[in-house]
Amino acid sequence: MRSRSQFQSHKKSTLLPLVCAAAFFSLLLFGIQSSFFSGRINRKIDLGKEKVQVSDLSPQELRNLAEFQTSVQQCVANRGLGLTAHLVDLCKLTLKFPEGTNSTWYNEQFKVFEPLEYHYDICDAILLWEQYRNMTTVLTREYLDARPDGWLDYAAKRIAQLGADKCYNRTLCEEHLNVLLPAKPPFHPRQFRTCAVVGNSGDLLKTEFGKEIDSHDAVIRDNEAPVNEKYAKYVGLKRDFRLVVRGAARNMIKILKGSDDEVLIIKSVTHKDFNDMIKSIPNPVYLFQGIVLRRGAKGTGMKSIELALSMCDIVDIYGFTVDPGYTEWTRYFSTPRKGHNPLQGRAYYQLLECLGVIRIHSPMRAKRKQDWSDVPSREMINRAHAAALHFKRGPDGQLGQFGSCKVWGNVEPDNSGPISGSSDMSDVRKHSNYSKWETMPFKSIRKEAQDHFKQMEGVSMYKIDVGETIPYHQQISNEMMSGRLGIAICHFEFGEMLYGTSECCPVCEALPMLPTWKKPWKTFCSMVANYDYLLQGFSLPLSGFSVF
Repeated sequence: MRSRSQFQSHKKSTLLPLVCAAAFFSLLLFGIQSSFFSGRINRKIDLGKEKVQVSDLSPQELRNLAEFQTSVQQCVANRGLGLTAHLVDLCKLTLKFPEGTNSTWYNEQFKVFEPLEYHYDICDAILLWEQYRNMTTVLTREYLDARPDGWLDYAAKRIAQLGADKCYNRTLCEEHLNVLLPAKPPFHPRQFRTCAVVGNSGDLLKTEFGKEIDSHDAVIRDNEAPVNEKYAKYVGLKRDFRLVVRGAARNMIKILKGSDDEVLIIKSVTHKDFNDMIKSIPNPVYLFQGIVLRRGAKGTGMKSIELALSMCDIVDIYGFTVDPGYTEWTRYFSTPRKGHNPLQGRAYYQLLECLGVIRIHSPMRAKRKQDWSDVPSREMINRAHAAALHFKRGPDGQLGQFGSCKVWGNVEPDNSGPISGSSDMSDVRKHSNYSKWETMPFKSIRKEAQDHFKQMEGVSMYKIDVGETIPYHQQISNEMMSGRLGIAICHFEFGEMLYGTSECCPVCEALPMLPTWKKPWKTFCSMVANYDYLLQGFSLPLSGFSVF
């Protein structure tokens, strides 16, 4: 029999090769992982004058992005009704419909049927959409006053039938705008806890969401959608905000009948006929800020979500056609007609839900418990946002939340400015409460909105409209960061969510449709297909509140 020492020696000699093999296998696995991520870790992204490497991210930031991406993938699998998410790299993923999905929607522009997969950059997407939690979406006098040549150039773009391309006569332009131009933002980020955005889909008739919709702190509707007892059990009766395109604004008196408090927000432009109607009604009426100047009549549903995010913690959407089996564009109050692409819309809204932007309600989802536990948590979203911001901007950001802002203007805290209106308004309007949002004492708004205002150092944030730019850039001065009230006009420096192209073009020069001022910019084609407008914004740090 071998001695005990001989046995131990043999045991060690046996274990040594196993330990070495395990170490070799670990190194091999690490090498495979490194090669998998090498495309993104060593990749440089051209952001104008900056070169940003993914290797600038810390290991923890890389883990945060990877964790977030995996969570989004699992969320799509659980909530996508057949959609699946396929990871491409650190930021990019592809949403795919199952084989056999009937793509019957024909794109007349590109002469193709609607595809069954869509490509996204979730780093761009989270930066793009989280910005709206910190901004205003209403055009104000302080914006026109602070923006370089705001009255001369920009004001003219928001007035139809002006007879000139610029406001050479400022007094004339003010007469056009005064009736719907507040001095400062009438609504604030986080003013409401819950908001319902109600679309017009015929799917609303398949459920009875009416009471649920009315239970929200604020309800936002689109265009000419009727609100009455006939449809009450389907769409509710609560009327707080309505975003309308120019065509629907022509019927504002009919649309607003039955509610003196519903706020009408016109998406595009105003003109004399609109102003005459506004002067005769008791409702608050404003212009949307952040429109699409090239094709301002598109994407009202998306703009309604932007409006909601700028005021609300939680955004629930109803009446957006997001269930399988969609074959035609329907509205709950009229006959079917041609409209947006159903598969593309389904994919994009599902992505937004799994990014924590919205919560989807639909007929098929009404049949199951909705607890949203499989949506990434607010803490996870915050971490991913910080990592994506570092990834896209680089390590040298000096101005924090104002780093994307190119125009800065002073706003005196004790100078509230004139309320919207004009001397020739009707008695109905003069004696109404149309200005209540403008004159509401700050201390009376929701505490969370007050806290956000302080966190943003009393700054009103505005987004440059898509399809236009400012005449020149004025960098923020450091002394402005000392808590003085101000206005920041910002844009999303990292790229644009690009719609209206049949393929992903990496450089704007390949897109002749874009204005010349954009050509030096990098374009991140996070979404392709048929929406014929651009979305652009700026990014800001999150407020860190809990939504779900």
